[in-house]
Amino acid sequence: MFRVAIEMLMHDKTKYIGLFIGIGFTAFLVTFSMSFLAGFMSRGFALVSENPSATIWVMDSAVSSPEATANMSDASLGLVRGVKGVEYATALYIGDVTARFANGNFQKFQVIGVDDATLSGAPKNGSSLRLPDSVIVDSGGTSNKLNTPLHKKDMWSYDGSHLNSPTRELQYGDKLLVNDKRVIVANTSHTIARFPPRPLLYTTQANFKRLIPAQKRYITFIMVRSAKGVDPEKLSKDISAQTRLKAITSKRFKKETVLWYMINSEDVGDMVNMVVLAMLVGFGVTGVMLYMFTYENIKQFAVLKAMGASKKQLSDMVFTQAFIGVIVGSGIGIAVAAIIGQAIASTDFPFRMMWFAPLFGFLGVLIVSITAAFISLRPILRMDSAVVFKI
Repeated sequence: MFRVAIEMLMHDKTKYIGLFIGIGFTAFLVTFSMSFLAGFMSRGFALVSENPSATIWVMDSAVSSPEATANMSDASLGLVRGVKGVEYATALYIGDVTARFANGNFQKFQVIGVDDATLSGAPKNGSSLRLPDSVIVDSGGTSNKLNTPLHKKDMWSYDGSHLNSPTRELQYGDKLLVNDKRVIVANTSHTIARFPPRPLLYTTQANFKRLIPAQKRYITFIMVRSAKGVDPEKLSKDISAQTRLKAITSKRFKKETVLWYMINSEDVGDMVNMVVLAMLVGFGVTGVMLYMFTYENIKQFAVLKAMGASKKQLSDMVFTQAFIGVIVGSGIGIAVAAIIGQAIASTDFPFRMMWFAPLFGFLGVLIVSITAAFISLRPILRMDSAVVFKI
């Protein structure tokens, strides 16, 4: 009977191609939308991802993400370094400033201050930060936010701002004003894009304190690497116990960041609604396609029932057809989602296919297909075998 079910499935090419397309479309929507959401969430903890050498992050006890922070005193760095099992600990300084470009335009930046000696936390080309008053600029996932005048006559002009002058992207040697203090662009970087997108300024600790108005507390995070043979999870608990600061592993910090965004970010809520809507649309398409396919073949099922096929055999045939549709259709949909996602993934379009995206795509299609099979099976089981003589 399984062979008959497969032959029945493949007999009408138009119908089974349409069924595979419908199921594949659902798998594509679920996989692609979840990968899109995962891409945004990955950008939320970009600061952690771009510092893989730090196995533990130390912060104020109320902090749960790099987006909402509270600074710590300079003494906290010494306390952390004094904990047994810490190989090294370095501070990371984060603040927000408004920088003015040479044509008079201005732009908000997130400033990331790194250790003067080790430059831990700086981009790969961070050695250029050793130049006086230097910064490294990064788009941070934005577009056309780092533009300065193309012509020298429009730079720092004495006759006012030249806001409508031709522009180009910032490059080595360009100057910005931050809180009326000059900084020089020593390099540009292309680190992981942020969520929400924002331009970034990397600089040293000394320059950070020069640019940011006087504060009592400057340190935002302390990046810690555990000594060889020391369990990071245990060390994080020791740091918390001895310093009364929050210390968690990088992996846990990423999870807390995602949870924080899910709870507090309206943008993430909108994206989740989009994912749910895409899944509902796809599930509806799959259910309707599978039900129509089974119902349109009710004549063949009537013949089989008249020939003595039992209800169990008819049920097995329907579920066999549904399962084949799930395997082939979901495979096509997931593959298309991966190909298209990788092709269009960019700074402007986050896409990260994690293990759970294709799994949810397959399981979602499987659940809907089984449900549709149950629904479409009902008229077949209730059908009187004598109906075959009326066909």
